[in-house]
Amino acid sequence: MSNLTKNLSVAAVLTATTNALAIAQTAPLPEPKAQQMTDAYYSAFGDNHSRAVHAKGILFEGMFTPDPAARSITKAKLFALSTAAVLGRFSNFTGIPTIPDNIGDATPRGLALKFTVPGDSEVDIVMHSFDGFPVKTAAEFAQLLVAIGASGKDAPKPTPLDKYLASHPIAKTFLTTQKPPPVSFATTAFFGVNSLKFTNAQGQPTYIRYRVMPVAGEQYLDAAELKTKDANYLQSDIKERLAKGPVSFIWYAQIAEKGDIIDDPSIAWPTTRKLVKLGTVNHNWPRTGRGECRQKNVVFAREFARRHANSRSDA
Repeated sequence: MSNLTKNLSVAAVLTATTNALAIAQTAPLPEPKAQQMTDAYYSAFGDNHSRAVHAKGILFEGMFTPDPAARSITKAKLFALSTAAVLGRFSNFTGIPTIPDNIGDATPRGLALKFTVPGDSEVDIVMHSFDGFPVKTAAEFAQLLVAIGASGKDAPKPTPLDKYLASHPIAKTFLTTQKPPPVSFATTAFFGVNSLKFTNAQGQPTYIRYRVMPVAGEQYLDAAELKTKDANYLQSDIKERLAKGPVSFIWYAQIAEKGDIIDDPSIAWPTTRKLVKLGTVNHNWPRTGRGECRQKNVVFAREFARRHANSRSDA
């Protein structure tokens, strides 16, 4: 893509943002195309010749052991296996591959998992460390990213981001109530963004959202502890832990009840909702070979598309 084409693409999103902030929207905004979404990320974080978002991360390999309870809500082949190989990736937020682990802008942290189902397609899921999302639609998210990019330290007040957050209180909550940096990726809880429709062998549908909870328990740093951590402490810590043994997480499906909103990822369901255990993911060792090239080329494609839309699927 030429610089002119890229600039025009970003300009189109920026124009939509300006219009949205100036007047009340009476109709849904058109969903951005894939390149427009990527350019919105670049406008916020720069084009760093890496992943557009969650650029800094570490790959690992492991095994997934399904729980029998999963088959009460889904007929998906993955949950009928005894075990399945999994490729995963822990990551920091933003599209900056050198972002320090020890700053708040690296939150929410990310977890992506790719399960191998013999004789079938791979199953990909992507989550982050916040229960919810700043906006309902991909178009609104693109506007947020462009507003962030236009609100640098020299931007006049109120900045485009100030204006955006004034009209999007859920986005403001998302940006201002993130958890502190974690003790480790291994002590971080992760949450799916979108709702999915599961169907069991009896044809009974259930709407769910994923969550993955650390067996070690959630642990986050206080201000004094954070001062002792360097810019790559999460990367170093997870390698050290995996060298000693598996790092384990429990994968759950949170079950929707009547009245829960299933088409708006910015509205979290109550924490009292029932959880069905889908299985245990054991992270066994870091993925090695081809380094940064491998980091950039592994795509968790199916769920990435869902993360920025409101699509649902049967499983």
